[in-house]
Amino acid sequence: MKVAFYAPLKPADHPVPSGDRQLARALLQALHAGGHETVVASRFRSYDRAGDAARQARLRELGGRLAQRLIDRYRNASARPEVWFTYHVYHKAPDWLGPAVSRALAIPYVVAEASSAAKQRDGAWAIGYQGSVAAIEAAAATISLNPVDLAGIRWLRGAVGVDVFVPPFLDLAAFTRSTEATIASVATRGARVRLITVAMMRPGAKLASYRLLAIALARIRSIEWELVIVGDGPARQEVEAAFAPFPTERVRLVGFQTASSVAAWLRAGDVYVWPAIDEAFGMAFIEAQACGLPIVAGDGGGVGAVVCSGRTGLLVPVGDAEAFATATRRLLTDAELRRRMAEAAPVYARAEHDLPVAAARIDAVLRGVTERGALRAGAIPAAAR
Repeated sequence: MKVAFYAPLKPADHPVPSGDRQLARALLQALHAGGHETVVASRFRSYDRAGDAARQARLRELGGRLAQRLIDRYRNASARPEVWFTYHVYHKAPDWLGPAVSRALAIPYVVAEASSAAKQRDGAWAIGYQGSVAAIEAAAATISLNPVDLAGIRWLRGAVGVDVFVPPFLDLAAFTRSTEATIASVATRGARVRLITVAMMRPGAKLASYRLLAIALARIRSIEWELVIVGDGPARQEVEAAFAPFPTERVRLVGFQTASSVAAWLRAGDVYVWPAIDEAFGMAFIEAQACGLPIVAGDGGGVGAVVCSGRTGLLVPVGDAEAFATATRRLLTDAELRRRMAEAAPVYARAEHDLPVAAARIDAVLRGVTERGALRAGAIPAAAR
């Protein structure tokens, strides 16, 4: 079927890398893999970072005008979508387009990754909150990629519509295959157990995670390990300062890497480490497990939905440097545990978080809502034709 795709927070072709952009692209891939034709409905960003009511009002007004333009365009039968699919709706990035267009065209409206923060009802993002709640309530189906959000969505919507959990996913082909060309691009490893992390260097939660990682590793300096850090960003100097007490042969910052190089670095590692402070779920955990790496991570947000605790990694309380150091020490010193988790990790990643698995799950949601809509309209569902 023809699907109109929209990401109000950040479009899939945004120039700045992030987990949001990565997942938007993965959703487009999943829709294609499910046999659907997708068209990006709009690149309009409704995002308000600061909680500026005047800006939110302007975005709402502009969104209304853009929605009407889309309605006029889609009245042409050849351009008309059969489903509207919005990725990531919350108070800072409400969907001012999808509900209006879907209502005018009488097509199902589907939202992936929605969340509702009731404390914003009368807060700085009150307008955005109202818009996000209206969109969530209008959806024929919601797809939660973070299980933490699912209970709140079901509470908000009651018995209206379909609300399902689809585990976060990626196309893991690039991370499960090994080529001599990519492995050759990685520097020869030393005798130490190699730890690795892949993360943007940004102020806030990312920088806090880097600093906690440095604190935790300082507590286990007596163990033979080396750390490779893949990533770059505006907080690079602060990250470098956090790891400055370590000798260069113990900690290596290799900067920004292409996707294929990231996969090569991961395959050349032994353990993936990331404190995951304020992490939604962490797509890099999926990539690392696909490459056969056990994980040490903070157990916050939806991290437990992408790391199988005790089987593919060790999860510890978020922000607890001592617990993080203890878990890392355990994997560094217990080669048998490290081996078992390394073997289980790619099996788990392919079974739960690979593109074909997610494509089938999402396709089932779309077909379900379109067939229910056809039945309400008195038509014959496609599956029965």
